[in-house]
Amino acid sequence: GFFQSYAVEVEVRDASNATCLYAQWMMSFSIKYETNSSDYKNATLSLGSSVTHNGSTCGNDTQAALLAIQFGEGHSWSVNFTKTNETYQSDFITFTYNTNDAAVFPDAKRKGPITIVVKDTMRPVQLNNVFVCHNTDSVEAENVTQIFWNLTLQAFVQNGTIGKKESRCDADAPTSAPTVVPTAANKTTPSTTTLSPAPTTTPKPMENPVTGNYSLKSGNKTCLLASVGLQLNVSQDKPLLININPKTTSADGTCGNTSATLRLNDGNSRFIDF
Repeated sequence: GFFQSYAVEVEVRDASNATCLYAQWMMSFSIKYETNSSDYKNATLSLGSSVTHNGSTCGNDTQAALLAIQFGEGHSWSVNFTKTNETYQSDFITFTYNTNDAAVFPDAKRKGPITIVVKDTMRPVQLNNVFVCHNTDSVEAENVTQIFWNLTLQAFVQNGTIGKKESRCDADAPTSAPTVVPTAANKTTPSTTTLSPAPTTTPKPMENPVTGNYSLKSGNKTCLLASVGLQLNVSQDKPLLININPKTTSADGTCGNTSATLRLNDGNSRFIDF
């Protein structure tokens, strides 16, 4: 699914008011929880416009740095960083969501804060470098998917100045065409024919997706309408473009008093939730 979220910017300063930790990113959470009727629902938790960063710390050679934020009705998220003589890296992500937030977790069976801890897979970054990752990354653990994108961060900032050199995540690295190795010339029968290079062909651009009309009903009343053309651009070694075909796409979902979900299935087990 694609979730609306606010960008977060946190700048942590030390006792001399110099910047020691900086981060800007976007994230959201998809959480599967049990209801009082013993079935399971999927909740989407996004950052609102009001985010605090109480408890964030600079760190040093012997103590980890901590980036911590609080948002919504009792939800919090944090990640700690450690450094060596030449690099820094994140270690663990701690996420706490509060199922007492009835707007996000209606009819939740288990009430109160729930905390999960997961090891981060971020590779070491050179000190004085800014780590940048625009592509989407996700971490899954204990019925929770954490989704991150548009990330810029630097831990253990030197002399209060954000670095100018970037370290990009692997997903952001440009893909290059494979190198074609020419065949060796026939040494016993020299050729006097000059071969022209093969013409290059430009890949045909993907056509725009066809607009589909989708609707949901609550009882005998229509509660949601959507008229939209959808194309998925999947970032991987070879980028994949997928047009959602309205002729083979079915719509279902739910409408509530304060929220609604539209789920589209294109017939090949691909889902998009709005």
